[in-house]
Amino acid sequence: MPELIAPTARLHTSWLEADAEWRPGARLDSAGVRLAAGEGFADPVLFAAWVRRLREQSDRTRPLAEGWVHATHWWIVEDGAYVGAIDLRHELNDFLLRAGGHVGYSIRPSARRRGLATWALGAVLPEARALGIERLLVTCDDDNIASARTIERNGGVLEDVRETEIGLKRRYWIEL
Repeated sequence: MPELIAPTARLHTSWLEADAEWRPGARLDSAGVRLAAGEGFADPVLFAAWVRRLREQSDRTRPLAEGWVHATHWWIVEDGAYVGAIDLRHELNDFLLRAGGHVGYSIRPSARRRGLATWALGAVLPEARALGIERLLVTCDDDNIASARTIERNGGVLEDVRETEIGLKRRYWIEL
């Protein structure tokens, strides 16, 4: 049975194994890797510092760098192993409204096609409601049929498909 947990340095080895499954040059999408600031994930000390930054990003009393919004990050864990990540951005800035949305998620390649993304998105919807979000924007690449189905299974209604600075995106709204 999967569960959502706060990021933890305890899963360092499992996270590295998941990261290694991605094609060369790719990285776990929507796993907060941009907060690593170019640090190496293999070093346990740097990994723990990154995990700490992930956890701190949800603290609305902490100021953030320009262009960033507060977000809560969860790791999707099954049988003690990291299988993916999902994050909930507490608000939308201009970029997120155009392209990124409130929610980002990724599932390691070996754990796909089992409904984990659909389950995780459904589990995060009550958290969004608790933050006062009434309409949740979720986007995906236009050619990512699996992600489009995940969003639609959770009530997503397609608003449009548009070219953005990060590619052609399908934009869905979920009424909470």
